[in-house]
Amino acid sequence: MKIATFNCNSIRSRLDILLAWLDANRPDYMCLQETKATDAVFPADALLEHGYHAAFRGEKSYNGVAILSREAADEAVFGLDPDPYDPAAPTDPARLALARFGDLHILDTYVPQGRAIDHPMYAYKLRWFARLRAFLDARFTARDRILWCGDLNVARHPIDVTHPETKKDHVCYHQDARAAFERAIAFGFEDVYRTQHPGEADYTFYDYRAPFDPANRRGWRIDYIFATPPLAGRLESTRIDIGPRTQPKPSDHTPLVAVFG
Repeated sequence: MKIATFNCNSIRSRLDILLAWLDANRPDYMCLQETKATDAVFPADALLEHGYHAAFRGEKSYNGVAILSREAADEAVFGLDPDPYDPAAPTDPARLALARFGDLHILDTYVPQGRAIDHPMYAYKLRWFARLRAFLDARFTARDRILWCGDLNVARHPIDVTHPETKKDHVCYHQDARAAFERAIAFGFEDVYRTQHPGEADYTFYDYRAPFDPANRRGWRIDYIFATPPLAGRLESTRIDIGPRTQPKPSDHTPLVAVFG
């Protein structure tokens, strides 16, 4: 079983890159984030022509998640549960998709970036991780077969970002964001890329504001594939595919791939 995750940063703008990658790599499942398309204009027909069904929710210009699969999902739900501490908080259906394929559950999330440490969206980000953990606890245990994929907007460790000493107050590396992230991971997930590449500094996000040089990479590892123990024990390989980031008009992210036996 091969699964990939990719923040495409507008599926319509990156459709040619995405379709070419799907044709060349043929994953069984692919999680997309920041599709930036309403459901009415999501390119489901084009994907189906290339052999992929899609479970998706989106909105104009922002957010958007989709789970692509060779066979249609048995069921799919979107969004967090209502927040018992803030009933007015949105459930964010364009940030979370959960699809079931038999006894396999695939969770695709686009976690809020947070904007700035003193911005209300940063507090919202921290609470989002807590709500995600509650969402998981209400439905599953670590004995279930779950893959959690997506752009999670946190670099876990110093190795996961270039020059971490300059990022301590960045919303994607601040200690509170990292702690909130770890509490969600503690549900029972394994970071499969880091398992296979414990000392490798490689990245899934490269800011548009800096020239991209494949020979001198400067970026962030903020896109992940996590697996619960029943799947982590069957891990065969993981890789970051830098190819799409080298294409004309690319996303600022690039795909992460994992293969399970």
